Amino acid sequence: MRPHAARTSGASPAALLATLLGALLVLAAAASPAEAAGYRYWSFWRGADGGGWAYQQQGPAVAVPQDGAVDGWRFAVSPDGGQDAAKPRTAGSFADICAGTPAQEGQKRVAVVLDFGTAGDTGVSSSAEVPEPRTACAAVTPRATSAEVLAAVAPPLRYDTNGLLCAIAGYPKAGCADQVGAAGAARPDAPKAGSGGPDIGPIAGGALVAVLAGGAVWQARRRRHP
Repeated sequence: MRPHAARTSGASPAALLATLLGALLVLAAAASPAEAAGYRYWSFWRGADGGGWAYQQQGPAVAVPQDGAVDGWRFAVSPDGGQDAAKPRTAGSFADICAGTPAQEGQKRVAVVLDFGTAGDTGVSSSAEVPEPRTACAAVTPRATSAEVLAAVAPPLRYDTNGLLCAIAGYPKAGCADQVGAAGAARPDAPKAGSGGPDIGPIAGGALVAVLAGGAVWQARRRRHP
């Protein structure tokens, strides 16, 4: 009996499906937004040795700075809290900021650095002028929190219903920790839904149908040519 000839009809359905899945992963990666979501908000910092900044782990309503401390604030688009938030661009020096504020009995002095960010941090549709960075020295009671320190030198402050600080010295005039970027509100320069780019759903469905059809043909050939 003559041995069967080698089959050259093509790859098996399993191999075709594996190839398809690999291609779909590439398409999905290309279609996925590369920009991580951020938030437009005031981040809170504590002055560190050498004029640097350390992220403040406590909220301003809880944190109680010591006499000689430096509180820093920066408005910018940043991740949702943590060390990766944008730091104030001005170094915090208590000696320099509070040089003109004499010490008084029964009060503490806290230096404050305010960095209002850049035009890019305000959003592309905003026409508001960004205030220049500034510093101030607060003379307050020893038990005053950072929120009270801020209220003494940079009113008006604006909070949301959950107690989240939204504005310092009235800036910004609207919004509160607005989400920005891929997972947030659509930006003016972002493409509208359905306006461009491949739709992975129809592509995946069509490709899967092609694989199933190819598998059926392969099985039919095997039955005809044992």
